[in-house]
Amino acid sequence: MRQRNRGRATLAAVAAMCAVAALPGQAYAAGEPAPYTFDPEARTVRGAEVSTDASALTPGSVYKSSIKPGEKLYYRLDLDADTNAYVSAVAVPKLGGQVAYGDGITVSIRDSTDLQCSSEDARFESAEFPRPIAAYAYRVPEKDHTTCNEAGTYNVLVERKDKETSTPEEWDLELRYESEPKLKKSESVPTEAPTNWPSASPSPPTQAAQERPGGTSYYDATSLETGEWDDSIEPGQTRFYQVPVDWGQQIFATVDLGNSVDGSDEYVGSALALSLDNPAHGHVDEASPLSYSGRPASVSLAPLPPVAYENRFASSADASAMRFAGWYYLSVTLSPEVEKAYGKKAIPMTLKVKVENSAGPSPYEGSAGVFGVTQDDKDMARSGQSAPEAAKSDTMKVVAGAGIGAGAVLVLVLGAWTLLARRRAATVTGGPAAVGTAEQPPYGGPPQAW
Repeated sequence: MRQRNRGRATLAAVAAMCAVAALPGQAYAAGEPAPYTFDPEARTVRGAEVSTDASALTPGSVYKSSIKPGEKLYYRLDLDADTNAYVSAVAVPKLGGQVAYGDGITVSIRDSTDLQCSSEDARFESAEFPRPIAAYAYRVPEKDHTTCNEAGTYNVLVERKDKETSTPEEWDLELRYESEPKLKKSESVPTEAPTNWPSASPSPPTQAAQERPGGTSYYDATSLETGEWDDSIEPGQTRFYQVPVDWGQQIFATVDLGNSVDGSDEYVGSALALSLDNPAHGHVDEASPLSYSGRPASVSLAPLPPVAYENRFASSADASAMRFAGWYYLSVTLSPEVEKAYGKKAIPMTLKVKVENSAGPSPYEGSAGVFGVTQDDKDMARSGQSAPEAAKSDTMKVVAGAGIGAGAVLVLVLGAWTLLARRRAATVTGGPAAVGTAEQPPYGGPPQAW
């Protein structure tokens, strides 16, 4: 029994080390803004121009797609009569391209008769420079409505709009489909949104600022908690951060951009954009674009209501988007125009985050999934880990718990690969004579060194 358990631990460690090796990195050329890092679990899906040809999306999944200028693309949902479904689209224009005021995407969910359940736009406005932008749509059945309440086939429609002056290139899309958990059977929530909430900016954090470099996407966003966090940002770059915000909690965020040290005072309008998105990657709000003239500058998000289930009944889109707990995403982009006046060198910035109020109970039955805050989430925010970093840390704990070293695991993996190569060659040719002559390694070759 002891020998069998040791074997199981070794196999678990082998799998864990392979998982570590497979984690994506953030390799990019020195001095270049980091590209958007897509979720490695995203499955490629092609949008259909005809609704009846649309591919089905499944709950809890991430997809990678693309959209050309002026295209209207369909994706399919198969829904029951009760599920609250949320589908988001992150549009990622290529770095170095040109966008214009009003360019962007519209995401909508429609029933089989093309009646719209909901829609949201993600547009470039006065901050006319390429960066990831997100929007979501949802189907939430309501008792007093006749639209979008039935079980059946629904369509997700993603539409792109561009000006003639914009770069006519494909934009990548990252699609997510999440289902909201069921409410507790005994749960009775208000059906009207709150009308008043604290709107005064809170006092700033008291602890000294710490360094926390941001990520390149929602997938590898750097986790933050209440505090002041130092970073730097290059022209054209977008930095991503995630903050756990629980039920009843309120988030405030400010970006302070440092001064230039080269003595230049050239004015750059709409130099920096600060945006907030919710756990379903639906857009919540953005600050007015910050202008820059080489001196310290600051911009803040407007006060938003505390997270509450009943916020969904609010008439304003920003308040309505504060409808569930979970990771809220902050993104900061510095205009590529800054390079013309101040060069490629990164400019220092400080991100001030404040999460107010004690956490309240979840209204959901069972696990809340992405629509909740766990102790692990709080630990990530405290340590500053991204999701892939946390996964790597957990994996190494498995390896350490197995009681074997990384070198031993590598020997085991390579040995298993060699054995598999020989068996596969023998199977293909029908005899052992071919073992020594097989040239094709199994499944693309041996694992890469880590």
